Amino acid sequence: MAGSAEQLLVLGDPAPFTTSTGRRGSPFIIVCDHAGRRLPQRLGTLGLSDVDLERHIAWDIGAAAVAHRLGDALGAFVIGQAYSRLVIDCNRPLASPTSIAQVSERTTIPGNIGVSAAEKARRAQEIFEPYHRRIEQELDRRRAASEPSVLIALHSFTPRYLSVERPWQVGLLYRHVGFAHAVIDLLRAEQLVVGDNEPYRVSDATDYTIPVHGERRGLPHVGIEIRQDLITEEAGQEHWAKLLARLLPMAYERLTADPVAT
Repeated sequence: MAGSAEQLLVLGDPAPFTTSTGRRGSPFIIVCDHAGRRLPQRLGTLGLSDVDLERHIAWDIGAAAVAHRLGDALGAFVIGQAYSRLVIDCNRPLASPTSIAQVSERTTIPGNIGVSAAEKARRAQEIFEPYHRRIEQELDRRRAASEPSVLIALHSFTPRYLSVERPWQVGLLYRHVGFAHAVIDLLRAEQLVVGDNEPYRVSDATDYTIPVHGERRGLPHVGIEIRQDLITEEAGQEHWAKLLARLLPMAYERLTADPVAT
């Protein structure tokens, strides 16, 4: 479609998300909120250099590749956001001041300064909402079919943030114990340095995917943050996908064997 003056996405822009439907019987749903770094043509480069748009401020480096490999191994439903978090962050409530970030780390985002209410609404309607609506549709389908769902939100994080070193190889984000704790135990048994709600914590103010799709539905869920330098290259992506493909079903088995530990 050619697009109208009211539209953000025009002919040549990709759809806001990609999906892999997986196979029936797999309980796992893998969501990658920061999978891509595309920018709508109408936004140009947001005033950033090509180097900046390859940095972590624009996307979760390596996360999409791990998500797709993991999805293939588990037969999981996988959905990834195609557009950069700098357009609109699909893991932020729309009311959050960081939904459309004006500054990321120490980098000013010129194209996000002074964005009008109408432009914010367009970004939400054409990118944020279709992505989350597709997640809702899959979860609704599974509920209607009495199929189990386990929500995995996959991200990556930088080895250093604002000059502070981050020692964890992987971090697990959650507020409800049970499935997340089982995954933490299994990862630590692999002699890994695991962050328990590090380097981030889930909150209603800063997160959308886990609170809305995981907690409100009462589903087993966890946010998995892998340190970016470990999955920048293909070998690391394959390693982490294989590791998680082995451990996540084990964690789910523990949960189903003890359903009280939700």
